[in-house]
Amino acid sequence: MYRFLLTPRWWGINVFAALAIPFCLFMGSWQLGRFEARADSHREQQQSAESTTRQTAEPLAELLPVTQRTTGRIAEATGTYGTQLLVPERRLDGRDGFYVLTLLRTGGGPALPVVRGWLPGDADTAEAPAPPKGEVTVVGALQAPENRRSEGARAGGLPEGQIGIISAAALVNVVPDDVHNAWITLTEGSDGLRPVPPAVAQNTGLDLKAFQNLGYTGEWFVFAGFVLFMWFRLFRREVETQRDLALGLVPAAAGPATALAPSAGTAPTGEAAPSAGTAGAAGAAGAEEPTETAAPDTPADEPALPPPAGTATGRSGGGRPGAEA
Repeated sequence: MYRFLLTPRWWGINVFAALAIPFCLFMGSWQLGRFEARADSHREQQQSAESTTRQTAEPLAELLPVTQRTTGRIAEATGTYGTQLLVPERRLDGRDGFYVLTLLRTGGGPALPVVRGWLPGDADTAEAPAPPKGEVTVVGALQAPENRRSEGARAGGLPEGQIGIISAAALVNVVPDDVHNAWITLTEGSDGLRPVPPAVAQNTGLDLKAFQNLGYTGEWFVFAGFVLFMWFRLFRREVETQRDLALGLVPAAAGPATALAPSAGTAPTGEAAPSAGTAGAAGAAGAEEPTETAAPDTPADEPALPPPAGTATGRSGGGRPGAEA
């Protein structure tokens, strides 16, 4: 009964199901792993934020290049302050303000952007305190470079002395020094500046994208179940069809020709349907006697004219013409 599984059609169905189900399960597991990784990073970031003041500062060179693992770690660097810029339209605790960004020139290497703190109000160079002079050692949370999608980022259209995105790509056109593709925010403010809390690394944490991964996980598992359900449904229908064939319960195929063909005992319009006996006798007579045909000069559909008065119709020529019957 199951020999149909070896037909080419079922070979194709079986191969498709055998490949689709593992693929859907793999993709669902991968999306679930992505969600779990984001949940773990969110937990680590919370623990890191709670213990920022208790972390031991590490040399900047050991944390570069910045990654998701090193983002938020406490870095330490030594150098002298140089060019100072303002980063406008940055909010802190629900208030509008701006960052004070100063480049720290390290010994012979690229300069390090340092956010010394935040001030409320509109960005004004006169309100920003000047950086300390001489060699200083700064300690702050390491941050990844910003981009256009970062919160508060603004591209272009700013006056001189301001910058909208904290990144090496944006600073290279404003300052003459080479710049690290990372920045730090000081853990302690000075000169009236409030320290800026470290930002969460991109593509980490329980954000909207993390819950999208969780939704995709459910979709892939549903796809795997749907493929299995459709295969079982097709298999059951095929088994029922084979069982009916084995029992001789094959339904008659009703097509257009069957619907248009006249049924038995039905004659064309205007004619009576011959009975079975009449049809049989007519068939036998037609087989034994030749069919009479009308004379060539008399149309078949023209009625026969009666003989002239006084003419005998039942005699073959023995009487006199005109004699009475």
